[in-house]
Amino acid sequence: MKAEENTNDYLPLRDVVFNTLRESILKGEMKPGERLMEIHLANKLGVSRTPIREAIRKLELEGLVTMIPRRGAEVAQITAKSLRDVLEVRQALDALAMELACERISEEEIGKLRQACDNFADITKTQDAVQIAQADVELHDIIVQGSRNEKLAQMVSNLSQQMYRYRLEYIKDVSQHGRLIEEHEEIYRCISSRDKNAGAKAIKMHIYNQEQSILNQIQQNKGTSRV
Repeated sequence: MKAEENTNDYLPLRDVVFNTLRESILKGEMKPGERLMEIHLANKLGVSRTPIREAIRKLELEGLVTMIPRRGAEVAQITAKSLRDVLEVRQALDALAMELACERISEEEIGKLRQACDNFADITKTQDAVQIAQADVELHDIIVQGSRNEKLAQMVSNLSQQMYRYRLEYIKDVSQHGRLIEEHEEIYRCISSRDKNAGAKAIKMHIYNQEQSILNQIQQNKGTSRV
């Protein structure tokens, strides 16, 4: 994790530090419950403590960092409440995107969706969670773009970073990869046949299954922590 490696060299230092820490949390490099020590992070990123402090404050506002009395800042836990809050909104947005895409998506984009489904299936063989998550993002982005609704695309984009954290947790469960591939195939069939009712139903189930899988993980983690 190096602040100077951020792809945008033109951002103010405080934004580079914020983006670096944010990405590290979202990708799971910094684990839930891990403390954010200002001096340690400043030394690691080669910056002063001021941009670290500012970044932590912004991360707290996004819900990615929690301030604990007498302990300081730590990476926020993934809770059932935060999961439901994000996925309820994403489910509604994705269902709308599917309905609109079934009406408006071009044949060329349907071809790209076919490629994205095949690409996702191939990448699951690597068992690289970050690559698989990126392939999943690219597949869903085609559907959102196919909706031809800029406001909808903007809302999905605003939610995507929070969604990425949960997506990555889901994808880490290798046993779910087969079901993900099947669900993507069903989504593709609905769009290629322009069946918006079936499409909305398919993508709602897609998000619901993700929610249930992560909820099970949360419960298992709670059980393990008691042992």
